[in-house]
Amino acid sequence: MPKTFHWAIVGLGNIAHSFVKYFDQPDGEIYAVCSRSQAKADVFAAEHHIPKAYDQLDNLLADPLVDIIYVATPHNYHIDTIIPALEAGKHVFSEKAITMTSAQLTAATDLATKNQLVLAEAMTLYHMPLYQKLHDFAREHDLGPLKMVQASFGSYKKLDPTNRFFNPALAGGALLDIGVYALAFVREFLTATPYITGTTMHRAETGVDEAETISLRTANNELATVALTFRAKMPKQGIVAYEKGYFTIESYPRAAQALFTDSSGETTVIQAGDSKQAMNYEIADMQKMVAGQLLNTSLVKTTDVMAVMTAARNQWDYQYPFEK
Repeated sequence: MPKTFHWAIVGLGNIAHSFVKYFDQPDGEIYAVCSRSQAKADVFAAEHHIPKAYDQLDNLLADPLVDIIYVATPHNYHIDTIIPALEAGKHVFSEKAITMTSAQLTAATDLATKNQLVLAEAMTLYHMPLYQKLHDFAREHDLGPLKMVQASFGSYKKLDPTNRFFNPALAGGALLDIGVYALAFVREFLTATPYITGTTMHRAETGVDEAETISLRTANNELATVALTFRAKMPKQGIVAYEKGYFTIESYPRAAQALFTDSSGETTVIQAGDSKQAMNYEIADMQKMVAGQLLNTSLVKTTDVMAVMTAARNQWDYQYPFEK
């Protein structure tokens, strides 16, 4: 019989409820949850019929039945779960942004490698079937070299200093919240590690980054631009331009459809997957990586994205209070 993977969730906010809602794996089950409050853990476990509930991370990690830790805490606390989990011999699947900095991610990656464990980021677009189909389409139709990638993401949020989006103490700001999606989209198509050629940022009244643009280049002369804002609605739109045509992808974090336009203006609709199954796709891939059935190629992309975000913050001379 195939192994049943026992998952444990650390952090029981909205994303954890979504994780449980969409979890549908014949060879996996959500076995345990952990919160700083035992009462909250008990309520969550009872609501979702989960066998074990913990209020201490150490006790959860000591449970020999736990195979994979899903980290769903706010991103400034991710590393506080990732490192102990890897030290305890657990595989780790962390929400984005996976860490705050490249230094944190390097420490986690080194530990995962040392202990022969899988560390991966829960970035849905790395696992959506559409993207593999687009790569196949570009190769099969001989679209030529990649020239440029553009990604925008704008979300209007009322300026509220108490909201985590604008709270420096909770690592608020656009880059680590929505920027990670745009940069992941860009990195999905670039054929080499990107580096920053220019960037600018505007701060909100609370001090966090409210909006920014980032320009990138690779050694293969591919260019990319990312535009982000927390104070205006913009489409989650990505454009991927090859020599002989371009893809337009709307709502790219969980896209199941793209439009290809060739150099003469002819269009083709390309479809694959189901947006509603986005979380389930990434859960299934994580289990395949743990089982040794799938290479963890997404970690390279995650590492490159984190390097760009770290470099951007360094250029902005932008640190959170708890980093100083």
